[in-house]
Amino acid sequence: MSSEKNMSRRKFLGVGAGAAVGAAASFGAPAVIASRNSPIRWRMQTHWPQGTWYYDAIFQKMADEIKEATNGELEIQTHRPGSVVSTGDTLRAVQRGTLDSAFTWPSYWIGQIPVAGHLNGNLATWESHEEMHFFFYEMGALDIIREAYAERGVYQLGPYSSAGIAIYANKPIRTASDFRGFNIRSTGTAGRVFEKMGAAPVSISGEELYQALQTGVVDGVHWGGVAAGWGMNLQEVNDYIMRPDLVAHTNGEVIINMDKWNELGSDHKQVLESVIRATSINSSAQFSYHDHKRMEDFVNDYDGEIIQMDDSVIEEMRHHSMAVVDEVSEQDRNYSAKVGALLHEFMELTGKV
Repeated sequence: MSSEKNMSRRKFLGVGAGAAVGAAASFGAPAVIASRNSPIRWRMQTHWPQGTWYYDAIFQKMADEIKEATNGELEIQTHRPGSVVSTGDTLRAVQRGTLDSAFTWPSYWIGQIPVAGHLNGNLATWESHEEMHFFFYEMGALDIIREAYAERGVYQLGPYSSAGIAIYANKPIRTASDFRGFNIRSTGTAGRVFEKMGAAPVSISGEELYQALQTGVVDGVHWGGVAAGWGMNLQEVNDYIMRPDLVAHTNGEVIINMDKWNELGSDHKQVLESVIRATSINSSAQFSYHDHKRMEDFVNDYDGEIIQMDDSVIEEMRHHSMAVVDEVSEQDRNYSAKVGALLHEFMELTGKV
């Protein structure tokens, strides 16, 4: 490897990525591995539909930054949903090496890895990107979650923020009682919380959300925040968007086949660790900006209404959310219980309980 390449990578690790993630991530000078005759090429599949604005602005951008930061030595070949394996088979595909990596959604695996729900996020907990990150990185929650994934031969690189969770609906929700009998498309632990609120959660794939709202199969859906739902054209078939977000940040994940991860040198590993944290900041900022712009468009161009829910909604949701955390902890003492205990500590530390 040339000295120019060494300096380029060192500059990225010491300045570029460090500046992007701020004081939370500081790195020493990494060991530099020998140059290869040909680049490492990984296939990485996502669950995000190609054609949405965030596919290129976040997913593809992350892949491009990895290639640039490694001087082309690690190249991520991005793949749309279902192009290599079905979304539901992504974890197994990464485990087996059919996919080298995936940019995906943790709640898909909670039946296999219950603690993955904590990575995705719990309703009515984090109120900022900083809170979410210090829970994972400073309080050590991510280390515990990585142990659970490692048992399946998968390295958990880390979370990336998809901003908050917003409800698109054809029935308004103003108070906690409005959830009773409300048919809502939901997944993972969030669905269990909605059930405790009196709602009826329905499992529907992303491709079916539009039609489900249009035909009245469900009263409301959530697909990330406002901008994420807008990317699925949900604004065309609903009347209301609820505020505030039910959690400030819900997370996707990047997972890597463990053998592929172990083959990397320490400098490439540091690049990946830096890029995922910078991607989370980039993703959070972009989604938040687009959320505000799309709400303005929803009112002006679609005659929609923004509903501000009562504070009691979040208060009751927080109570039920922590109850679900405790239920999962009982079912998974090895990992979920440890992260659940940290979450209780976090909630007390931040004055939420």
